[in-house]
Amino acid sequence: MYTNLTNTGSQILTGNESIVIKKNLETIEGGRSLDVTSYTQAEVIQAGHVIIQETSTGNFKPMPVNTGATAYQALPTGHVYAGILVATVTTKRPMAAIMVRGTVNPSATPMDIATILTAVKAALPLILFRAD
Repeated sequence: MYTNLTNTGSQILTGNESIVIKKNLETIEGGRSLDVTSYTQAEVIQAGHVIIQETSTGNFKPMPVNTGATAYQALPTGHVYAGILVATVTTKRPMAAIMVRGTVNPSATPMDIATILTAVKAALPLILFRAD
């Protein structure tokens, strides 16, 4: 995936960004540009969002969310959990640092993670989910 660097930005409100990633010990080296072609719920993807990877293409994507953008949908077929978004990004500039080892505060994540937390923990064993 490639990211267009010449577009205009959107305003980003960081909200819980400073408390959702409690400890970032390792990210995917160099980060990744997210494939946001089917992510139409919001122009901003908040820190703490679950990132998935399409197995056939290798593309990284934000985990799909429900219409109200309050909870995650089911993991799409042909995708795996890849990590957690470290810092808030816009869909116009989806250049993402993706944490693969560290600690996340699940109470501060932008979406209700409860329905997928068990599966995410199993897929990402080097990330601890611990509330304050």
